[in-house]
Amino acid sequence: MALQQSFNMMIRPPPSSSSSTMASQVVVGRSQSLFLASSKFDFRLPYSVRKLKCVFANSATRALVRDTGESVEDHHPIAGDNDSSSPDGISSTNINDYNQVVDGELRLPERDFTGTAYVPIYVMLPLGVINMECELVNPDDLINHLKILKSIKVDGVMVDCWWGIVEAHVPQQYNWNGYKRLFQIVRDLDLKLQVVMSFHECGGNVGDDVHIPLPQWVTEIGCGNPDIFFTDRDGRRNHECLTWGIDKERVLRGRTALEVYFDYMRSFRVEFDEFFEDGAISDIEIGLGPCGELRYPSYPAKHGWKYPGIGAFQCHDKYLMKSLKKAAEVRGHTFWGKGPDNASSYNSRPHETRFFCDGGDYDGYYGRFFLNWYSQILVDHGDRVLSLANLAFEGTAIAAKLSGIHWWYKTASHAAELTAGFYNPCNRDGYAPIASMLKKHDTTLNFTCVELRTLDQHEDFPEALADPEGLVWQVLNSAWDVSIAVASENALPCYDREGYNKILENAKPLSNPDGRHLSAFTYLRLSPVLMEKHNFVEFERFVKRMHGEPVSDSTGSLGEVH
Repeated sequence: MALQQSFNMMIRPPPSSSSSTMASQVVVGRSQSLFLASSKFDFRLPYSVRKLKCVFANSATRALVRDTGESVEDHHPIAGDNDSSSPDGISSTNINDYNQVVDGELRLPERDFTGTAYVPIYVMLPLGVINMECELVNPDDLINHLKILKSIKVDGVMVDCWWGIVEAHVPQQYNWNGYKRLFQIVRDLDLKLQVVMSFHECGGNVGDDVHIPLPQWVTEIGCGNPDIFFTDRDGRRNHECLTWGIDKERVLRGRTALEVYFDYMRSFRVEFDEFFEDGAISDIEIGLGPCGELRYPSYPAKHGWKYPGIGAFQCHDKYLMKSLKKAAEVRGHTFWGKGPDNASSYNSRPHETRFFCDGGDYDGYYGRFFLNWYSQILVDHGDRVLSLANLAFEGTAIAAKLSGIHWWYKTASHAAELTAGFYNPCNRDGYAPIASMLKKHDTTLNFTCVELRTLDQHEDFPEALADPEGLVWQVLNSAWDVSIAVASENALPCYDREGYNKILENAKPLSNPDGRHLSAFTYLRLSPVLMEKHNFVEFERFVKRMHGEPVSDSTGSLGEVH
């Protein structure tokens, strides 16, 4: 078993025994070659804890591992056979040399990011920064927090422009007042703006602390025609966003969904022209589905989904079913014009279903037909909306977000990805077609879950067979293979150095021969917890490293944070 987690490697959880002799072992990763370590350890803390209390015996480890897995020669062993200068065999000389062992705890050496590429850092603003009347909430507190972010050289902020707030009551009557005041404050502090065109509902998902529904007039239409919403096999409607089946259907008071999105984007571009002209708005992220992500709403908590359920296909509204039946007729098999009837339910496991189990129907003739159609609907929706976004925001960088669905990644079917629309089983690259579509529109791919570690997932949910590191590696390289920019954000709140180190490793891959790196990183999100002093000092250190600046453990110049 390796010394601790070797960053960017795929490794197994430790054996159940907490104290054992460790034999030499090789761990092979997807982007690293070999790691070799041998020594004895007494694990007195949980395996996932970065600082491990160690008792060295016999020959000391001759190689250490940085956070990216690179080997570092240990020319001055921390402990040797005859070293008895401390009770644990750790000499004070070596403690001073490495500044790694403190009070009996060992911290693994970190990769030095000094002089590496500058990756801009943005911070998401609170979801409720603008209320339902389109008014800025608590501007004085916000200004104070933005000044603190500016003091540590954060590059900008991300803000959602909610469709349900701006066009709330009457079609094509837009209220941008609160956003105008917010943008002016941000610009006056010389911070940049990432703006999200949020065509989805807020509330009901992880991290949602406010409720912002779709526009009232859309909800009224949905009462008479519930098929404007995504629908599962049991007929349950999902009101998070509009089904892609009405992209070209004139069911929204004489407009198609595409026309509604375009009119909204065009209104924003006109209202905030000065912010585009002076460069205050750096890029626009286009909402393409639930949570603003290009995916089906396949795992809604409101329908009882719990991690790590496989989710459910969302294609049973009459518009998507019409499309499926037409595709089946073209193929010559009209009886294929229906969704799978053996994919079970939201919280099923792949092996419990005849569709997703090893050798299941997902890889049969019908399964391949259905999944090709289902995933192509996703790609086509992104293609159409991004084409209009480029018209509305000509000359401004645009981005699209993909979700990191990492559970069941180590199974053959990748069931959770399939229900979300990513046709990515073990024998197919489901992200290449999406990357090619984004390339067509010169769109940045914004990907989540770069802070997650596979080892932690194995410890917390071993049954999920998750692999966030493998997924991140695949998606980033699918994008870089077609030479599009890649940005990212964390999927869950992150305050610890382990999570930041994982982000850094993905942001600036050591082994990439082309020197690829993230174009930007957006931190989720500004909150009272982040502003607590010990958390903020760690965040400041992370910002410096993302900017390629030197740091030390004593980094922290913010003074008091309230």
